[in-house]
Amino acid sequence: MSWGTELWDQFDNLEKHTQWGIEVLEKYIKFVKERAEIEINYAKQLRNLSKKYQTKKNSKEEEESKYTSCKAFQTTLNEMNDYAGQHEVVSENMTSMIMAELTRFVQELKQERKSNFHEGRKAQQHMETCWKQLESSKRRFERDCKEAERAQQYFERMDADINVTKADVEKARQQAQIRHQMADDSKGDYSSVLQKFNHEQQEHYHTHIPSIFQKLQDMEEKRIVRLGDSLKTYADIDRQVVPIIGKCLDGITKSADSINGKQDSQTVIESFKSGFEPPGDVDFEDFTQSIKRTVSDTSLTNSRADGKSELKISGKSRGKLWPFIKKNKGATPEDFSNLPPEQRRKKLQQKVDELNKDIQKEIDQRDALTKMKDVYMKNPQMGDPASVAQRLIEISNNIEKLRVEVQKFEGWLAEVEGRLPARNDNSRRQSALYETQNATTPVSNCAQDRESSPDGSYTEDQSQETEVKVTPTEFDDDFDDEEPLPTIGTCKALYPFDGENEGTISVAEGEVLSVIEEDKGDGWTRIRRNEEEEGYVPTSYIEVYLDKNTKGAKTYI
Repeated sequence: MSWGTELWDQFDNLEKHTQWGIEVLEKYIKFVKERAEIEINYAKQLRNLSKKYQTKKNSKEEEESKYTSCKAFQTTLNEMNDYAGQHEVVSENMTSMIMAELTRFVQELKQERKSNFHEGRKAQQHMETCWKQLESSKRRFERDCKEAERAQQYFERMDADINVTKADVEKARQQAQIRHQMADDSKGDYSSVLQKFNHEQQEHYHTHIPSIFQKLQDMEEKRIVRLGDSLKTYADIDRQVVPIIGKCLDGITKSADSINGKQDSQTVIESFKSGFEPPGDVDFEDFTQSIKRTVSDTSLTNSRADGKSELKISGKSRGKLWPFIKKNKGATPEDFSNLPPEQRRKKLQQKVDELNKDIQKEIDQRDALTKMKDVYMKNPQMGDPASVAQRLIEISNNIEKLRVEVQKFEGWLAEVEGRLPARNDNSRRQSALYETQNATTPVSNCAQDRESSPDGSYTEDQSQETEVKVTPTEFDDDFDDEEPLPTIGTCKALYPFDGENEGTISVAEGEVLSVIEEDKGDGWTRIRRNEEEEGYVPTSYIEVYLDKNTKGAKTYI
C-alpha cells in the first residue's frame, strides 16, 4: 500500500496528517521533559530528607549512633541517598537519550516535510499552468472554428445573392478561407498542447506525486518507528536503575536484620555503667552500750561524755554523699574526674585515641613535607627548601605537645584503671561506702575505702578516719550540739560554682571559706561558710591553703 497510488488526490489531508504526527512527537518530548523534572525534583527532596535526619557531628545523636537500631536507621538514610541518585540518573538519561535526540529528529522531520511539500506544490503549480495553457488553446481553437463557420456562411450568402458584385463574393470567399486556415492552425496547436498536457498529467499523477508522497510516507513511518524506539528507551532507562534500587532496598532490609536488641542493651550498660559497687548492708549500731542502769552521777557524766565522743564521729558521716546522684553542671574538668569511674575510663581512652590520631596526622604531614623538602633540595627549580622548613618546625612542636598530652591522659587512665575492680572478679563485692563492722567493738570504726563524689565519681581512700552512718531517729536531737569538724585551712574560690547537687555548696568567685576536709583524690574538697553551711566543691575551682601544723599540708591550685 502506497500513499502515491492510494492517496494521489489527498495532498491537503496528507499535509495536515504529517503536521499532526510531528505535533504528537513534540507532545511526547514535552511529556519526557516534565517526567525528567519530576525525577530530579524527587531526587532533590529525597536527598534533603536524608540530610535532614543524618546524624550531626559533635552532638548527642553521634553518641546515640552506636546502637544497632540507630546504625540501621543511618544505613537507611544512606541507602535513600543512593536511591535518590538513581532518580537523578533517570532524569539525566531521559534528557540526553530521549529529549535531546528527539528534538534533533523533529527538526530534521520538519525540514524534510517542508522540502517534500514544497516540491509537491511546485508540481501542482506546473500542472495548473499546463491546464491553463490547454484551456487557452482549446478556447482559441473553438473561437477560430466559430469564426471560420461564420465566414463560410457569410460567403455562401454573398455567393447566392445576385445583387452582390463578384468582387464582394471573392472577398468573402478569401475571408472564409483565411478563417478556415486559422481554425486548422488552432486545431493543430490545441492538439499539440493537449498531448503535452496529457503527458505532464501522466507524469504528475504516476511519477512525481507518487514519489513525493512516498517520501512523506517514509518520513511518517520513520517518525512512528522512532517514537516506538523512544518508548522502549523510556522503559529501559527505568529498568536499568531497578537493580541498583533493589540493592538499596536490600541494604535497608539487611540493616533492619542487623538490629540486635541484646547488643543494644549491652551498649546501654557500657554507656551508663558507673563502675561503683553496690552498697553493702547497713550495720546495726548498738547505742545500749552507753547506757548503764545503776551508775553514780560521776559515772553517768563520764558515760555521756564517752557517748558524745563516739557519736561525734557519726556526726561527720552525715556530710557524706550517696554514690548515685545527679551530675554536676559546672565546667567539666580536664581529667573527667566529675564522671563515674567506668565513664571516666571510657572518656580518657577516647581522648587518648583522638590524640594518637592527631599525632599520626601530624607525622604523615611531616613525612610528606620532608619528602617535598628533599625534592626541592635536589631540584631547586621546583621550589625553595626553606619554604617548608618553618612548617616542619611547627609540626615537630605540635607532635611534642600532643605526646605530652597523651602521657598526661594515659597517666589518668592508668590511675582510673587501677582503681576499677577486675571485670572477671566473681568474689564477693565489698560495700562501696562501708566495710563490715567489727562485732566486738561497741561503735564500729569502719574505714571507708571508697568515697563518692557529688557527681557520682569515687576514689579509693585508706583514710584512718572512723565514720559511721547514723540512721536518723528520735535520738538525733540529743546530738545536735555536737562539735563541728575542725578547720584545717582556708581556700579562695577561683571560679563561681552553682552547687545544685545534693551535698555540694555554691560559692562565688573570690570568696574565702574554711576547709574542713581536704581532697582525698576524688576531685572534691569539703568546705564551710560562717560555721553553718557545709558542702563539697570541685578542688579545681578553689585555691587551698592548709595550716602548716596539719598533717600532709599542701596547697592546691
